[in-house]
Parts: sequence; C-alpha cells; structure tokens
Amino acid sequence: MRSPPAASELNREQLILGQVLRGIALNREPGLHFPGNFLEISFERVATAETRLTLEPGSHCVDADGQANLGVLALFADLALASSIRAGLEPATRLATVSMHLQFTGAPAEGTLEAVSAFEGFFSEGAGQQGLSRVVISARTRRICFGSGAFMVLKPPQGVTLHPVPQRKRGGPPAPAVAPGELTRDERGVLRRAEKALATAGPAAESFISRFWGYEPRPVAGGASARMKNGPHIGNRVGHAQGGIMLGLAAATARAALPRGWEFSSVSAWYVSPGEGATLRARSRVIHQGRLTSVIRTEITGQSGRRVLEVMTTHARRAPPG
Repeated sequence: MRSPPAASELNREQLILGQVLRGIALNREPGLHFPGNFLEISFERVATAETRLTLEPGSHCVDADGQANLGVLALFADLALASSIRAGLEPATRLATVSMHLQFTGAPAEGTLEAVSAFEGFFSEGAGQQGLSRVVISARTRRICFGSGAFMVLKPPQGVTLHPVPQRKRGGPPAPAVAPGELTRDERGVLRRAEKALATAGPAAESFISRFWGYEPRPVAGGASARMKNGPHIGNRVGHAQGGIMLGLAAATARAALPRGWEFSSVSAWYVSPGEGATLRARSRVIHQGRLTSVIRTEITGQSGRRVLEVMTTHARRAPPG
C-alpha cells in the first residue's frame, strides 16, 4: 500500500493534474493532438526557411534526473520537423512520418527547450510528395541533439476531417477552465490514466510521464520488452499513436536492454505502418555490447502483430565520476 503523500508531493500531483486538464481544454480546439497540447508546445515562428518551437519542461514531462523525457524530445523534434514542411503546404495537410534520425551530443535536456527546423525540399523521384527537413534542439545555449526527418503527404483517413494546427505562443490567452465533471468519455479516460500514474508512482522524483504514456519495459533474455496501451493520451491528429511517443517507447525499451552506465548517442527510426491496435508491443535485442559503444535493435508491433516501427539505437558508455 502506498504511504500518504507528503505536502510537496501533493503539490506536485496537483500541478500535474492541472496540466492534464489544461491539455484537455486546449485539445478541444481541433488541429493539434492531446500530447502536443498537454506539453503546451509554443509555436514561436513557423516558416519553411526556419520554424522555431519552444517547450517549458515541468514535473509532468521530466525523468527522475530532471531532464526532459526522451519521448518528449522525440515528439518535440517530430512536430518541429513536420511544421517546417507543412508551412509550405495547405495548413491542414496530413503528414505521416516516414523516418526520423536524431544524434545526441550528451548535453543535458534541462531548462527551456528550443527546436529550430528547416524544410529541405521534396524527394524528387517519388510517386508521392515526401518532404524532407532538419532540426536542432537546444537548451540553455547548448545543443542537445540534431537530426532529420522525412514525411509523406497523405489524405486523411475516411471520415476524418483535419484542421490547421493552432500556432499558439507562450504568453497567449490562458486555456479555458475545465471541471472534471464536464469531461467527455475520452477526456475522462485521459484524466483517470493520469490519476492512476500518480497513484502508483514511488518517490516524488519518479517519472510521471513514463507511467502516463506507458513506458514500463522489463529486461528479458538478450534484450527487453514492453507493452504500451494505445488511446487518446498518446494519439495523433488521426487517432493513431503519435510517432514521437512511439519512438520514446522504443528508446525506453532499448535502454532497459542494457545495464546502468549507458547513455543514448543516436536513434534512427523507420515508420512501417500506423500505430493502431489496443496495445503496442516493443521488443529490443542487443546487437552489440562493447567496451565503449552498444547497438540495440527495437521493433514495435501493433494490431494483429503488424510491424509498426523499426528502430536502431546506439549507446555510449558513461564516463566514470571524476
């Protein structure tokens, strides 16, 4: 049984639940998705030549070490990469992630995060429009990671109407208040999931976002595995699991495949099919574990065991203290 929470933990829980309710309120304006609204990503500038987004990490989206969760960084990068492409298209255009690659520098993801992206053109020989873009994520003037992405222009699924992404900026009008008794069925499900994540957490510093999104991998022979429940709490604009969040699941599972003392150095992801199904399953396998570097392959499957995502991560052994 969980011990009664201390005053500081109660305050933290109230802040997190307040953030969830703000995300729900913002999500009632169509165009973005709940994860982006929950994180309150700010669109400072959106243009093909330069798109700049910012994010203020808080207790709702950081890990135990105080750094932004890797799934949060991946979602942030995914949105920045797509936004610079969409800036030259119809505002409501659907973009499906084809691939994303991020190279980390080792700098901590602490403080205000800034993602600066730019459109690099379309793949010239494709039968469809596949947009290409690049991104740099920084914090406190230090570069955290840089990378690239490819996105296919697609029609929305049948029966789904897409709207332009609201380009809200930090400091704009506050989100309208939403009382728990005024929630829809899906909104109540999101709030209940947040409450459960808080109720089952351990120390106050433990990562809420990992429990909320469902990043709870376990080591298995030769690697690690995880199961993540699908739903509106991780959904994108068309109701599939959001690409950055799925990449975060793969990264969390890959990390669990190695002992302590390893840090991410890069991640490359290839999106094979939409994140559909009640549950997404991740399986990581150690390809190489050397003296200084390791390589992990992770596969995510969804509905009827269909392959959704292929991910390769590289890891660097952490330097000893001092």
